[in-house]
Amino acid sequence: MIEIFKGGAYLLNGKDIIEDDADAEAKLAKLGAAVSKDEAKDGTIASGILRAHNKSGDKNKLELKFDSLTSHDITYVGIIQTARASGMEKFPVPYALTNCHNSLCAVGGTINQDDHVFALSAAKKYGGIYVPPHLAVIHSFNREMMAGCGKMILGSDSHTRYGALGALAVGEGGGELAKQLVGRTYDMRAPSVVGVYLEGSLNKGVGPQDVALAIIGKVFNNGYVKNKVMEFIGEGVSGLSVGLRNGIDVMTTETACWSSVWITDDKVKTYLQDRGRGDDYKELKPAAAAYYEGFIKVDLSKIEPCVALPFHPSNVYTIRELQKNAKDILAKAEKENKSSGLNLNLGLKVHSGGVWAEQAVIAGCSGGIFENIMAAADILKNKTIGNGNFTMSVYPESQPTYLELVKNGAVETFMKAGVLVREAFCGPCFGAGDTPANNELSVRHVTRNFMNREGSKPNDGQIASVALMDARSIAATAVNGGKITSAADIDADYGRYKFFFDKSVYDKRVYNGTGKPQEKAELIFGPNIKDWPKMPKLDDNLLIKIVSFITDPVTTTDELIPSGETSSYRSNPLKLAEFTLSRKDPGYVKRAKEVQAMKTSAGELKIIIEKIKTIKDCSGITINDFGIGSAIYARKPGDGSAREQAASCQRALGASANFALEYATKRYRSNLINWGILPFLIDDEKLISFESFIFFPGIKTAIKEKKNTITGYVLGETVSEIKTRLGDLTDAEREILIDGCLINYYAK
Repeated sequence: MIEIFKGGAYLLNGKDIIEDDADAEAKLAKLGAAVSKDEAKDGTIASGILRAHNKSGDKNKLELKFDSLTSHDITYVGIIQTARASGMEKFPVPYALTNCHNSLCAVGGTINQDDHVFALSAAKKYGGIYVPPHLAVIHSFNREMMAGCGKMILGSDSHTRYGALGALAVGEGGGELAKQLVGRTYDMRAPSVVGVYLEGSLNKGVGPQDVALAIIGKVFNNGYVKNKVMEFIGEGVSGLSVGLRNGIDVMTTETACWSSVWITDDKVKTYLQDRGRGDDYKELKPAAAAYYEGFIKVDLSKIEPCVALPFHPSNVYTIRELQKNAKDILAKAEKENKSSGLNLNLGLKVHSGGVWAEQAVIAGCSGGIFENIMAAADILKNKTIGNGNFTMSVYPESQPTYLELVKNGAVETFMKAGVLVREAFCGPCFGAGDTPANNELSVRHVTRNFMNREGSKPNDGQIASVALMDARSIAATAVNGGKITSAADIDADYGRYKFFFDKSVYDKRVYNGTGKPQEKAELIFGPNIKDWPKMPKLDDNLLIKIVSFITDPVTTTDELIPSGETSSYRSNPLKLAEFTLSRKDPGYVKRAKEVQAMKTSAGELKIIIEKIKTIKDCSGITINDFGIGSAIYARKPGDGSAREQAASCQRALGASANFALEYATKRYRSNLINWGILPFLIDDEKLISFESFIFFPGIKTAIKEKKNTITGYVLGETVSEIKTRLGDLTDAEREILIDGCLINYYAK
């Protein structure tokens, strides 16, 4: 089904795969391919797009300028506020501000709608694009109206993926968008490119989520594509509609890759022409000889309907496996999550000859695609989900999609089956809307199933669970009243439908001020929209106290700063900071504030200072000679969302550092750097502990001098050395850390 190569591979003429082994040169010669590996690396689609956007002149050290930017209503206020404080006068490229996350004004009074009013005023003042609430989810609007072949798009949402349309799209924290808004570049080492060769065709009842989950299950835990580009190639691509490609592509985020791109063809050309953007098409394919530093072969004909059990998209089984061995598989899931302090009761879902769910949702940029919804409608036609506890909701990805579903009768089909059809909204993806009851299981075609993404609060004893499935199997499950069922096991008559895209839906409501900033227009601030607090510069020496110590295998951004109801406060940095780690370590905020106050109470530090004085060259140190900050330790923090608040909230509470064995994503590490938080790496967590004090003499000098290893001193009963690393840093990133944050860097 899925074959992962141990090393790289050459692709000749888009079809001949030569594994990079001892016989590779001979095989290449036999096929008449006289090309070096370095030349062939330049033959990938991704490398060509990166070259076209790189301003450094060095193909290995990239300085990228993006063609457009995009943000939604959880992130754009903070980005615009950061860019304003950094000297922005207008948006230099098209910038789409969508309203699909905080579009329900359910928490915090008027503050969600206040953010929307602010965004429209910013679009007018700085020359941006404003997409009103409920009109489209962020990635659907960008696929429909912004993405094009060979373009690069930067978005402040982790699922910024438009590779199926030939665009390299990247999800990052808001700081990286702020850099683009003030004319700076996105700097990184050139990423490796992994070829994903698709062959065969999908069987009846198998959808894009099944393909995506099968791949995620194979590559997430081994880090095979982490921080790399996934390039989809092969004859199997042509058999997939653009909608199905989009559905697979958006889920590549859950592999931990950096970005993705696909070969393009006439189907992509037609997709863009139908949306009035034929000029954005060009054929993209690898050169006659291309080299991939990793390679995955996927036989689409062998993909089965899949399910990802709580609480990660990589926790994948085929539905057939789950049905056959439900008790053991669910017991394993319970055991895995018990180590994180969660007491699940998934075993209760096994009864009456199957595994049962209480809720189903098809939504957002992955599930709410036209083809997915139509397939679900075909399965549900002339049937019912019943009048018991089981419920189902469908959220079309955009109003143009919704309009077509009304016109072709799909909405009527759903309503007659007892399914609710709702507006474009990302809520079910991050824990707002369609919240199940305690101990219920929801099956969803959305992007993530992390803890809290269904709205539960484990600290209050409220736990619900989400399993990810494709829309087709969700509809099959709904027909059976909630009994988890593979769409491959039912006899459904799938129609063939053309999507008639009506652009007038956007023409009548979207404000497009691109290239037309109104300098005299006033920004409209609601009472919850606050400026960023001032951040201190890095001192010559630094004392750090670890105030949270997390030993889970992976710590998600949802755990660092919860989604759901807290989202309404993301325009208010200090108020949002009160929720930091609230569901993972409720005592964190209090402990971080205590460290923040230490500088004003020298008595508490008397013993610590005496220990510092025993360190070489520190005998004369006083409280005025060092800064003080808090830190968290987590084995692998930052999986999941691109939200910068996972870092900025720590910083607002006085954090100076993170310690980790590794960082789950580049975007979380970038967020730390942009907010002046030192991203330390250590090799052995036993060297530190909860409430350890660690002193770093000469930390500023060490960063300036680009030292690979930075020595700190753990101030326990005895003083012991600890070797740390900051990893690769650009010169600009070093300056940002020294200045204390991105805003300070630009102000300087």
